[in-house]
Amino acid sequence: MRKSIAASAVLSIFFSVLLTLICCLLAHQLITIMKIPEDISKEAYDYMFVVLLGTSATVFYNLISNMLRALGDSNMPLYFLVFSSILNIFLDLLFIVPFHMGIAGAAWATVISQLLSAFFCLLVGLKKYQVLHISRQNFDQLKSPLFSHLKIGFQMGFQMSVMCIGQLAMQAVVNSLGTYAVAGYTAASKADQVSVLVNNAMIAAISAYVSQNFGAGNKKRIRLGVRACLIQTEALNLIMCLGILFLRHPIVELFLSNPTAEIYSYSDQYLTFVAPCYFLLGLLSIYRASVQSMGNGWAPFTACMIELVMRIATTLGLSAVLGYFSVCIASPLAWFGACALLIPCYYRMMKKQVC
Repeated sequence: MRKSIAASAVLSIFFSVLLTLICCLLAHQLITIMKIPEDISKEAYDYMFVVLLGTSATVFYNLISNMLRALGDSNMPLYFLVFSSILNIFLDLLFIVPFHMGIAGAAWATVISQLLSAFFCLLVGLKKYQVLHISRQNFDQLKSPLFSHLKIGFQMGFQMSVMCIGQLAMQAVVNSLGTYAVAGYTAASKADQVSVLVNNAMIAAISAYVSQNFGAGNKKRIRLGVRACLIQTEALNLIMCLGILFLRHPIVELFLSNPTAEIYSYSDQYLTFVAPCYFLLGLLSIYRASVQSMGNGWAPFTACMIELVMRIATTLGLSAVLGYFSVCIASPLAWFGACALLIPCYYRMMKKQVC
């Protein structure tokens, strides 16, 4: 276990430094590639540069919190996440209002709150768990643990990054349409993320359930659990869909003061098309987690590739013809493509003697 902690620390430091250097040096180029409108490009650069500079704080917090969860302590990371959120709000107000730091102040608030949360999380972890006390000897002969962590981490990391990578392409198209489109899409996507978080919570639940029953050789309980989780997830997605559709204008007003008719139009287009397709996201979330929890890593990985390709191809390939509508249909089409692979895969695995 200490070897694993040492390997995780080495990989985290390496990738934190690498990503920070690359992203900070290419910050101006990223602004250009993302086609951010000129009237907000300076603010976008200020915010992005500070957040990228604080990459190590994000990695540090995730490293420590996941170590504690692996040791069976899920409460402490939650407490410090709440602490980080409250501190972030306080620092936002402090840096923006009396200190007049503008958008960069909001970025520094995020970085500092994450860093302090990670630091306190580490202190508590070191006090509670002796296994977290590592020495120089634990860093010897790390080749095998490093390779093992990279092998598992690449697939999981790529799957978690697919939506973000696809959204970069979507954001680039939106940015090219002007400030109103950026404002409307940003407000709509904030509401859209709530559904993603709900589905991610159900993923965590079904992943633990299926993996435990897979290890116990109980295929019947896997089938029943997946069916129950699908019903619960789709019920939540239906509630989210109806809530977002009925409250789509108040949602925009939560993020923007005095939104214009054009901003409402862009937000309405996105939410009106994407929200009814949350049932596809629910199917994708549950079947992907179930297949992966039964030891099949390549089907979910391939589904992620399909999702990424379809999202980018739809957005960039159809934007010249459909304009903003290509952004609205990109995610639903990507979800459908991934489901077309994963759902048959799940039922084929269940027919076989997988347990």
